[in-house]
Amino acid sequence: MDLNAHLLLILGACALDALLGDPVYRLHPIRVLGAWTLLWERWLFRLGLDGRVGGILLWIATVGGALVAWWAVRAALDLLHPWLAFGWDLFIAYSLLCARDLLNQGRRVLRALEDQSLGLTKARRELQKLVSRETERLPRAGVVRATIESLSENLTDGVLTPLWALCLFGLPGLILVKVVSNLDSMVGYKNARYRHFGWAGARSDDLVHWLPARLSVLVIGLAAALLRQHPQLVLPTAKTYHAMLPSPNSGWSEAACAGALRVRLVGPIWHAGHLVNEAYMGDPDWPAELDTDDLRRALWLMLIACLIALAIGLALAPLRVLMP
Repeated sequence: MDLNAHLLLILGACALDALLGDPVYRLHPIRVLGAWTLLWERWLFRLGLDGRVGGILLWIATVGGALVAWWAVRAALDLLHPWLAFGWDLFIAYSLLCARDLLNQGRRVLRALEDQSLGLTKARRELQKLVSRETERLPRAGVVRATIESLSENLTDGVLTPLWALCLFGLPGLILVKVVSNLDSMVGYKNARYRHFGWAGARSDDLVHWLPARLSVLVIGLAAALLRQHPQLVLPTAKTYHAMLPSPNSGWSEAACAGALRVRLVGPIWHAGHLVNEAYMGDPDWPAELDTDDLRRALWLMLIACLIALAIGLALAPLRVLMP
């Protein structure tokens, strides 16, 4: 693919995502991928391959299967007309980018909080679509904090890594990243069933997001500077508090966001009726009792960060055509 076609693919996919958001239909590529992964998981477990070897075979089957399926359809369409093949690429790229969907989830929580007639019930219900923690007992400030945390944490794996993979490595890179992320979300748990079986999925997810997670600090810092927030606090906060989260990657963007907004995040977290965390991310003199103004500032920060990420990706895109 030449540079013009590559840039057209990136801009077209981003434009469709911005205008239409994530398509919702039964045969969405992520849903198909999830069903394919579950099929292989059940088959491997029936064969007794429920350890690391089975997990590696699952990784090969899902990544390889996704890439072969994309390539086979593309090759068939290319025989009919090159534009049909490009349309297929555009459709897949658009389906796998989800910046607008991430921002929309945050906006839904914001609208629910602003509607005084709904109380916190609707906001907690919307937040539950973003987080795995209990939301029923969260106060208003807790709902805001959790929403900002989810937005900033998902900036890396939901926006930066997929977008930059597309820009640098084309559609195969984007597909690889999304398959790995999906694998991690399905089997990357440290429980009795997946501790060994999910090892390959979890470790590969850590690997693909390692560099984008750290570069997210730069992106958030630039966004904070453009919005005249607190760019000088972004790097120190990220360095100090990123290790609060168990993931080697997600804490970087979340801590950077806390610094950019000059607020405290995290705080009390409940899982299965148990209080599993009380510590805050951010300096003790920063506010933790957050409200809709803080969530609105965070949404603007995420939007500008997404645009900066796109600009960086477009600057890197010429490197794609130099690769074999």
